[in-house]
Amino acid sequence: MKNVKNYLSENKDRFLNELIELLKIPSVSADPAFSQDVLDTAKTVKTRLEEAGCDIVEIHETAGYPIVYGEKFINKDLPTVLVYGHYDVQPAEPLELWTSPPYEPVIKKTKLHPEGAIFARGACDDKGQMYMHVKALELIVKTNQLPCNVKFMIEGEEEVGSNNLAIYVAENREKLANDVILISDTGMIANDVPSITTGLRGLSYVEVEVTGPNRDLHSGLYGGAVANPINILTKMIASLHDENNHITIPGFYDKVEELSTEERAEMAKAPFSIEKYQEALDIESVYGEKGYSTNERNSIRPTLDVNGIWGGYTGEGAKTVIASKAFAKISMRLVPNQDWKEITDLFKTHFEAIAPKGVKVVVKPHHGGQGYVTPIDTIAYQAASKAYETTFGKKPIPQRSGGSIPIVSLFEQELKSKTILMGFGLDSDAIHSPNEHFGVWNYFKGIETIPYFYEYFTEMTKK
Repeated sequence: MKNVKNYLSENKDRFLNELIELLKIPSVSADPAFSQDVLDTAKTVKTRLEEAGCDIVEIHETAGYPIVYGEKFINKDLPTVLVYGHYDVQPAEPLELWTSPPYEPVIKKTKLHPEGAIFARGACDDKGQMYMHVKALELIVKTNQLPCNVKFMIEGEEEVGSNNLAIYVAENREKLANDVILISDTGMIANDVPSITTGLRGLSYVEVEVTGPNRDLHSGLYGGAVANPINILTKMIASLHDENNHITIPGFYDKVEELSTEERAEMAKAPFSIEKYQEALDIESVYGEKGYSTNERNSIRPTLDVNGIWGGYTGEGAKTVIASKAFAKISMRLVPNQDWKEITDLFKTHFEAIAPKGVKVVVKPHHGGQGYVTPIDTIAYQAASKAYETTFGKKPIPQRSGGSIPIVSLFEQELKSKTILMGFGLDSDAIHSPNEHFGVWNYFKGIETIPYFYEYFTEMTKK
């Protein structure tokens, strides 16, 4: 792969500025107030794919936000790589916690990013990582080194569950046919410790509503005499974990895969400092399921977390009421073999069963997806490993991620393809949080590494 570094060096400023312009568009798929911005982002992605060298670029409408499809097809006898990414982003709230406006990208130096990081919503998840692939294609097309066929499928609803993607994939199997799927929506251990994600947790996301009296009540006149939905909800949530932080929902662990001692020992070889971990989060101690390490808790074990809770009066000053209703949003991260729909049903049955008399409980499922494990003995994984080794100078470590990308298991089901997860972000990049950022070095390192994956995958496939 000749002239990769030269072309990248000559175009660095433009590559960076194009990403910054993309990050300025607030493509928040969860908030209808930003619907035009999401649509504008899809058009921008289409334009950039055309400029990068795709021969066909189309915006495909769905019942929600559109999917941008592009392809550079050079020879039917060559392998085809399908690149997936998303152009929508999480809401930026709470805005007051950002050190700079979320849609006014700025580059700041940090301890882990001494060369600077781009601070903006979507910088790492997933605009920055998605755009690496667009620029990587440009690099190998403009230098006449594209060794295989490349297709792109960039969606605008990943942050709200990819509800329309399954329909699109099922209706376009032939168009999307490929030999491997390539995604950069994960991270790596450190800039000097490259890694490839080999496993993802599944997800079940629900909202619960607890209703007591038919209206808000005066807490003096009614306090102690009727069930307070907020009090009840907090007790119910607290009961979902026992003293060992083990989830108490009957049947929740029935299909959880228990890794062998040998596998856990291999995982433990990844460099990790509990002191630095706690320092980075400004916490005195870690917390979680008894009997497992921190890295195991956030990768190979299922979890249940409250993501939001509200009810009653939360304005300025005091208002002494017993709220009629209380709400919470709860997510469960699942490990392979746990079916998210089955887990959602188990949660619903259990949560309704533990409600005391005097309140009504409604459980509303939102979205979810299956977990995924990719084998490390495939040609695609070996090609990715060799690509990292070429640009980082060391072999990457396979690791399981605590995050979820529900569509990965969908792709295997519908397209019969394995997925390679080549992430270049860091866990400290604050995705989904205020001050999300993505290292400038990481951005360019991704653009440099991806072309080698195409080269090695094509070479290994021919053998």
